[in-house]
Amino acid sequence: MPCENPGCLGNYDFDHIAFYARKRFVEGIATIVLLDKAMTEREKEEIAVVSLLDVDDDAICDLQLCCQRAGKCKAIDCRHKLKLMIAEELCKNAH
Repeated sequence: MPCENPGCLGNYDFDHIAFYARKRFVEGIATIVLLDKAMTEREKEEIAVVSLLDVDDDAICDLQLCCQRAGKCKAIDCRHKLKLMIAEELCKNAH
């Protein structure tokens, strides 16, 4: 469910982000390739959000990508959920 705060990282649909996370980290498609295939600015933004999964959580917080409602923001929770999903899928694919 999208966040109600315009401009917030949490204002993206988790399923769309998860689609690109699978493409990038499970299927191994390079970020630049995904960006080249993106049809809309929104898709490019979603791919960019996924590309930040490689960045340490503390560094993301230091960048202050969260809004003034950071204590209630779902962006970091979303990152953890995506990372768990990717790890589970990679584990399934390994067997």
